[in-house]
Amino acid sequence: MAWDNVLGVAIVMGIFGLGILVVLWPGEKHGRRLLNRWGIDRPSDEDVAEAVRYLKRRRVAYPWLFVLLPVLGEVIGLTEDTPWTIVWTLLLGGLFGELFALRPPKTAQRQAMLTHRRVRDIIPAWALALLGLAVGGGLARYAVEGRWQAVSVVAGCGLIAAGIVALAVRRPVAGDPVVDLVLRARSARVATGLAIAVPGALFQAEMNAAAVGVFVLGLVALRAVVGPHRSVAAAVS
Repeated sequence: MAWDNVLGVAIVMGIFGLGILVVLWPGEKHGRRLLNRWGIDRPSDEDVAEAVRYLKRRRVAYPWLFVLLPVLGEVIGLTEDTPWTIVWTLLLGGLFGELFALRPPKTAQRQAMLTHRRVRDIIPAWALALLGLAVGGGLARYAVEGRWQAVSVVAGCGLIAAGIVALAVRRPVAGDPVVDLVLRARSARVATGLAIAVPGALFQAEMNAAAVGVFVLGLVALRAVVGPHRSVAAAVS
């Protein structure tokens, strides 16, 4: 693709990303709904504000990612017609959100925890096992087929998901402990679920029965991992 076409695509995608940002820019009702769906039925105003802050940290990067990722795809030769740009936008938005959370605002309510969060506190072992199987299987399959673009996308998504899980465990505590745990769990589970679904959803040149089956299994796993899971809040409330 010529660079003038790449620039045109980047501009169009940037406008698209900006539109998404405007539509999805979170307010109080979005923060309250997020907490309600994850088992916090009567969140305080401070809890809702923390949830809104959490959502803003992720979504503010969307327009820039929609501009940069098509250009990056052209540079590395990722030209197959796939939804990888949207998937990576969601994953990288989550990664940036966790990086921003390493230094929470001074105005945010913070409480000390008696124990540090562990990986198993925010995501179950079976979800991590599915992640390993999906990424490992995808890498093996596409490597055997010599489809190195697919290998790079699967590996990249797996690494980003692992980074998000690690940051969700290690970032400072902010706000109510139950809300803090729910938001950590959501970050880890959304990233893990997306990375699990990627190998079966990308680069399907032939939609035969096996490919459709893998695709459907990926979606089922995505839904099971991502949730929302009300049990997360119930475990500490």
